Amino acid sequence: MITLGIDTCEARGSVAVLRDGTLAALQDHETQEDYSSWLLPAVDKCCREAGTRLTAVDVFAVATGPGSFTGLRVGITAVKAWAELYRKPVAGVSRLEVMARTLAPREGFVAASFDAQRGQIFGGLFRAGGNGGLRLVEQEMVIGAEAFVRWVGEKAGEGPVHWVTPDIEMIREVSSWKERTGRGETITVCGRGLAAGVAQLAEERVRQGATSDALHLDANYVRRSDAEIFWKDPVNNGR
Repeated sequence: MITLGIDTCEARGSVAVLRDGTLAALQDHETQEDYSSWLLPAVDKCCREAGTRLTAVDVFAVATGPGSFTGLRVGITAVKAWAELYRKPVAGVSRLEVMARTLAPREGFVAASFDAQRGQIFGGLFRAGGNGGLRLVEQEMVIGAEAFVRWVGEKAGEGPVHWVTPDIEMIREVSSWKERTGRGETITVCGRGLAAGVAQLAEERVRQGATSDALHLDANYVRRSDAEIFWKDPVNNGR
């Protein structure tokens, strides 16, 4: 099986190709170039490094959010187009779940987050199962870091929480983090290259029969766009 994974949720995105479950190629988005111009050449380079072609891809995988509106639209639109053109299945997965799965604890909770700009973070809390699986406790959210740490504490109760984020200072700087460290909890820094995890999780979805088609694939923005906020609330937005 050849799987193409794409993560364009934020500036630290990537593209990956998996061949039979093994990473064959990876391209990180390490420039200021817009995804609209970066993505297609990066996919082409990944395919060439993996010794394959886009037409040979068996599954198209994409992180459907949460994340920036522009980035998500570029990644999802590309995957929808390829899935339609080549008549292949597509799997959309949560970027936060991909991050949480990098820890793979046997018990307890995993709190995953990353910078959402505007002084907020995208966050999600997952509960680990005995078989290594993860279950989302509640809907993913956009929230202040302080409020997220407190909310996680309320939901997890006495259960141990494993924390993962690429933006470690956003969690460490809040006052309620001191309570978490008093419980012996630590933060794991999540690195780049999450597209590989996107592809791996998508392959699990394929084995479970949980793929989609191009028509029904959609983004999980979590936060409304600036245009929507402005249109719905003109009085509080300067009009």
